[in-house]
Amino acid sequence: MTEPQSHHRRGFLGSLRASFLTGLVVVLPIGLTIWFVWAVIGWIDGWILPLIPAYYQPDMLIGRWFGPEYEFPVRGVGVLVFLIVTIIVGWLAKGLIGRSVIRSGENLVERMPVVRSVYSAIKQVAETFFNKKEKSFDKVVLVEFPRPGSWALGFMSTRPKGELAERLAALGPDMSAVFVGLTPFTSGMLLFVPTKDLVMMDMGVDDAAKLIVSGGLVYPLPKDPA
Repeated sequence: MTEPQSHHRRGFLGSLRASFLTGLVVVLPIGLTIWFVWAVIGWIDGWILPLIPAYYQPDMLIGRWFGPEYEFPVRGVGVLVFLIVTIIVGWLAKGLIGRSVIRSGENLVERMPVVRSVYSAIKQVAETFFNKKEKSFDKVVLVEFPRPGSWALGFMSTRPKGELAERLAALGPDMSAVFVGLTPFTSGMLLFVPTKDLVMMDMGVDDAAKLIVSGGLVYPLPKDPA
């Protein structure tokens, strides 16, 4: 009688373990997504709310409207203020007066030795990522890296320009800028590779990023032939 009971106990524990793992697969992505969104909102609020006068702080408004005994955390006000201010600034920047003010401010920044380098770098990155006319990281490629015979996923960046394009043209064939992200995508490196040596992929940028971040555990689903 001992053997059947032991077998039944192991089967019951195995069923519990399988149910726990199945539940973990369902709960973990939802929980981490909620935590990430909540943390980002809190981070933005931490930057924006100190700029709002104390009289208009969410806690003060709730205390005046519902009484001092009502206390509960309010998140998202800083995000809302950031969105509204950004939209207003973008609308003003499209006009003649806004462009003149921005130009005057940039001329002032150009006179500051350290600040101008930081501002210029951030502005170029922002213009590259948010410029609608020029796509960035719009193609996934396989590049031979870090040695012959080994291949890594890379993202084709913008075409080389200026002095870099001239120097690369003197070296030989057509060259492309490829960004190779390193797992878990906290860093990477920029390579300039002959275009003919790249293997173009049909995989989307998002799928390639997931594959790199997961360390090769999450592969993109096959496309529907229809």
